[in-house]
Amino acid sequence: MDLIQSESFLSPISISLKVGIAATILSLIIALILHYLLFESTFPGKSIIETIIMLPMVLPPTVVGFILLLSFGKTSILGQMIESVFHAPIIFTIYAAILASTMVATPLMYQSIKIGIENISKDTMNAAKVDGASQFKMYQAIIIPLAKSSILTGVLLAFARAIGEFGATLIFAGNIPGITETMPTAIYVAIENNDMQLAFLFVAIMIALSFIMMLIIQKMKKD
Repeated sequence: MDLIQSESFLSPISISLKVGIAATILSLIIALILHYLLFESTFPGKSIIETIIMLPMVLPPTVVGFILLLSFGKTSILGQMIESVFHAPIIFTIYAAILASTMVATPLMYQSIKIGIENISKDTMNAAKVDGASQFKMYQAIIIPLAKSSILTGVLLAFARAIGEFGATLIFAGNIPGITETMPTAIYVAIENNDMQLAFLFVAIMIALSFIMMLIIQKMKKD
């Protein structure tokens, strides 16, 4: 009970949930915007753009973290802009952890949304176009409601990926107790310190969360 009530146990859980929820919301917004912009587009280079969107899914997380470090580090243009506005760098903050998790979660969200929308009957969308519906109205009134199960699946997968992110978070956000230490990085530290009881508790929580989310997804597919 002392371990469960300790800050070393509760803090990584709290940070992981904050990072996971924020990254899931951001990845949902980004994925919907990207799909809206690319929807039914046929311009040259579309496949390259979609490949770039999906790239974090197959890249090693450490590579994603390194790219984020180069893009938002103190010597980068973006990093300097952020520091001049907020008077603090983004690296080694919870915002860096959120950004890292968003990067790796967005491809899963985008792919799930894309598959769900592609399964919508073309006749339904063509009928809406004939009735004079704009692309935005069609998205709002037809596409999103019909693809809601796929969007929810994307949300669950993105959340599971976000709370499980390790490599990119460690490189870009670090492992600062009470600030950026999430459950995956806490597991790494606990094993290094031979604190197997603490590591076991975090592993059990993450397995339970992942199991519940995958169970929900399987149930949705059957329904």
